[in-house]
Amino acid sequence: MTVGNLPAESNTFVGRERDLADLAGILTRARTLTLCGPGGIGKTRLATRLGASLAGGYPDGVWIADLVEAETAARLVPVVCAALRVQPEVDRSVTDTLTEALRPRTMLLILDTCEHLVAESAELVELLLGHCPGLRVIATSAEPLRARGEVIWRVPPLALPSPPMTSQDTERLVAEAVGSDAVQLFVARAAAARPGFVLSPAHAAAIVEICRTLDGVPLAIELAAARLRTLSVEQILTRLVGRFELLAVGDRTAPRRQQTLRATVEWSYDLLAPPERVLLGRLSVFHGWNLGMAEQVCGDSQIPQADVLDLLTALIDKSLVSVDYELDGDVRYRLLDTVRQFAAQQADEAELLAMRRAHRDCMLALAESMVDSELLPDDVAWSQRVRSYRRATVDMTNFHLALEYCADHDDAEQGLRLCNAMRIVWLVTGDLSGSAWLDRFIASKSAVSPGVRSRALVVRSEIAFEQQDYRSVGDYAAAALDLSFAAPDGNPAGSRRMLALAALAAGQPADAVNYADAAVAAAGQMRNSWEEGVALGVKAAVLAGQGDAVSAQRAYTDALAALNESRGWAVAGVHYGLGKLAKATGDKPAAERHFGAALALYREVGARIEMARCLAGIGQLALERDDLETARTCLTECSELSLLTGQRPAIARSLAILATFAAAAGEITTAVRLVGAARELFHAIGTPDQAAARRLGDVVDKASAALGSDAVASLLAEGAQLSPHQAARQVPARPAPDLAAQDGEDDAGLDAAAGDQPAPWPGQLTEREQQVALLVARGYSNKAIGAELTIVQATAARHVANIYLKLGFTSRAELIGWVLDTGQASLGTRPPAYPGAPYIRYGPAYIA
Repeated sequence: MTVGNLPAESNTFVGRERDLADLAGILTRARTLTLCGPGGIGKTRLATRLGASLAGGYPDGVWIADLVEAETAARLVPVVCAALRVQPEVDRSVTDTLTEALRPRTMLLILDTCEHLVAESAELVELLLGHCPGLRVIATSAEPLRARGEVIWRVPPLALPSPPMTSQDTERLVAEAVGSDAVQLFVARAAAARPGFVLSPAHAAAIVEICRTLDGVPLAIELAAARLRTLSVEQILTRLVGRFELLAVGDRTAPRRQQTLRATVEWSYDLLAPPERVLLGRLSVFHGWNLGMAEQVCGDSQIPQADVLDLLTALIDKSLVSVDYELDGDVRYRLLDTVRQFAAQQADEAELLAMRRAHRDCMLALAESMVDSELLPDDVAWSQRVRSYRRATVDMTNFHLALEYCADHDDAEQGLRLCNAMRIVWLVTGDLSGSAWLDRFIASKSAVSPGVRSRALVVRSEIAFEQQDYRSVGDYAAAALDLSFAAPDGNPAGSRRMLALAALAAGQPADAVNYADAAVAAAGQMRNSWEEGVALGVKAAVLAGQGDAVSAQRAYTDALAALNESRGWAVAGVHYGLGKLAKATGDKPAAERHFGAALALYREVGARIEMARCLAGIGQLALERDDLETARTCLTECSELSLLTGQRPAIARSLAILATFAAAAGEITTAVRLVGAARELFHAIGTPDQAAARRLGDVVDKASAALGSDAVASLLAEGAQLSPHQAARQVPARPAPDLAAQDGEDDAGLDAAAGDQPAPWPGQLTEREQQVALLVARGYSNKAIGAELTIVQATAARHVANIYLKLGFTSRAELIGWVLDTGQASLGTRPPAYPGAPYIRYGPAYIA
């Protein structure tokens, strides 16, 4: 699993080796490092390069959040959550969710471009560092955050050559130039603009003077180097020097380097032809775009769409527009933030407002076209739908900008249309941020057509269901249904489907079936096979819950037929339901097939919560057949995914499942602590889960019989004090190396492991532990025990460690003596040595 979200470097990183070494040293002593300097000095590039170089020291990754996307203070924490893939919860502060998600992580967080929210950024940093001991923060800002404990690093310009030398001293001139970071950057970018360009004695002096004139500011150097497509080095120097002399009487209160950078950008801007200037200003409304988007928004009678490509190419050549990356054969472009701000300032106010409106129209058309042509039709392949989800995710900030425009102008009709178009993407990707936009537009007094409002209420109901706000699910769905009677373009099928889910959550299965049947009928009238298939899946889930396996199987089969294989998201949900049904009816191979099919589809779109559910199902099945290694792999990934989402109900369920695994693996004390942590979390969120409660109760009952009620009560109290992250990490993704390596007779490593546990407690051994004890008495090493019982060596070592804990022993000699005193007959016959051989264990027999 990839940890972190640092972008790949788009070109070579030049220089700053000393800076990187110094900054790495600072981060060993300080938890907050702010890289300060003007725009274009290279703060972001330095921060990401530093983060990448330190990634090995942060097991939970290096993450970057671009705060440019946070247009207001209210958007700051949601933007950070989105970058870290932490999902907000209903009725809980998003700040609390973020803090809890980061509390156990050992990670590096880069907050990029803080200057427009410097006070709010400082407050957030102080809050996170106060609650998250393993967190370190790098901030980039034009000014310091002034947060407690902050180390401020003024990012210097790139190293420059010595003061000008005589033109005759060419050898020394070239040597000085080669050793300069600024010159190296100029030469590297010049070679990109003019292939084959190299530093030579003929123009070394001019290049040195350019870099010195630009004060070593990276962006300024890159802009100048790009001009080599049309100018010589000497021409660049001549125009550059003259321009800066002209602008020297500008804002005297600003730092000289800020004057220099602005002059450089303005110089590049002044060199543009009038149509290029117009296009640059229009492009400033985007947060990244492709060619089609630029043509749609920026093309008009002044700039024909046919001319946009050539003008865009000219802006790329002059380094004012950057080629970002390629997605599914579609090139993406962006503006550096400094250039974007400058271009917006130069644009006419009325022109910019018109462009924002055109941008909104573009994003709305893009979203509605995506739904109509790629996400809903029957004949679109699943692979195409996956590409659509990915493209929509890339443009999420553009969609938010379009929604902001609608909100700023109280245009609820268009805002709700865009929300309706974003529905499937929001649900598939687990992005629940749409609830805030929907609430704002639904509450608006501006006119909205009944059909648009009805469909929007269904979307709001669906998001409420994902947030487990079941009361609101029914309220929104009922309101949507009322409107749909007067709106032929409403969504009566979706309304009834959500009413079915609300009834199911309220414990009214008969009403749920009736609503589901009505939803299926309405979907047929609408000729909407997607709604039909999803409604059939809801009906099947209700029937399965009532114990009518035959009817549920039939409904699931009908759902698959209605959906066809191309609707992978909905098909995955049906497969998951079929897996649960097969498990309940005892068809475990079929259950595993269905869970695996669902997991594969969910992985393609990165649906973390759904992936966790599938992994939980596969892990439980593995436990039941005593495949502990598969169970460990699946269940630890399940808990990891749940923790990453920040959703407490999912985290609590994952802890309950981990408790059953720990018990099955013989890790009884860990299991009981996990029970304590899970119960504490369920209590905190007030969300009952009968299946989880049953699992937890069974683990406690079995542990009490082995350990005694007092010992169990103590362990439960210990678990209740653990954070969910601390509790989950008590079960490692892989067995501890020291145990896995043990193969000696004295088991020194096992003794140490035993010493990490609470005081040894008495109790009878499980049958598997008796088998292990017998093999120890016969002189088997841990490796030999593993081979005999067809388990891995680490599992054998853990069994031996648990035997030591139960019986209070510290060596093999004591255990052998006990076996001899007890008598071999009491330990049964030779242990089975084939996979899946029956033996008593905790856990699997009690998993719902």
